[in-house]
Amino acid sequence: MDVMPASLDSSESTIKEVIVRHGESEHELVAILHDVQRVFGYLPENALIQVARNLDVPLSKVYGVATFYTLLSVEPMGEHVIRVCENAPCHLLGADSLIDVLQRELGIPMGGTTSCGKFTLKHTSCLGVCGVAPTIMIDDEVYGNLTPDDIPVILDKYR
Repeated sequence: MDVMPASLDSSESTIKEVIVRHGESEHELVAILHDVQRVFGYLPENALIQVARNLDVPLSKVYGVATFYTLLSVEPMGEHVIRVCENAPCHLLGADSLIDVLQRELGIPMGGTTSCGKFTLKHTSCLGVCGVAPTIMIDDEVYGNLTPDDIPVILDKYR
């Protein structure tokens, strides 16, 4: 489900809707933050404050969860987020060569976002598909058994 980023002006009712959808439970914090991120494209400070207030939990807990998980971000990201698995199987089977091609093709370093706002390139921990290492994930799509030659073809799908 692609959601257009909401304005921060309408964030209070939007965030409340997300929280209600998850049963207004602190135990659903990761899922709530994931859904809030889908709305805004990242987790702005104002949204974290509203989540904490609505769930009646300390802001430090919400911020801690938001910054712990690699699939969540408190920084703005590009339209398409490319995550490169950095765990041992992917590393041993050539993730570094994929990173080299991605950085060259996109003209950005790891952690960077293209000037047009189209792509963000990030490391991530295990994607859980070690049998098809090395892997990358673009948005919610996982690509495995990759070689450097595969990268330009995959990127063309998103350009």
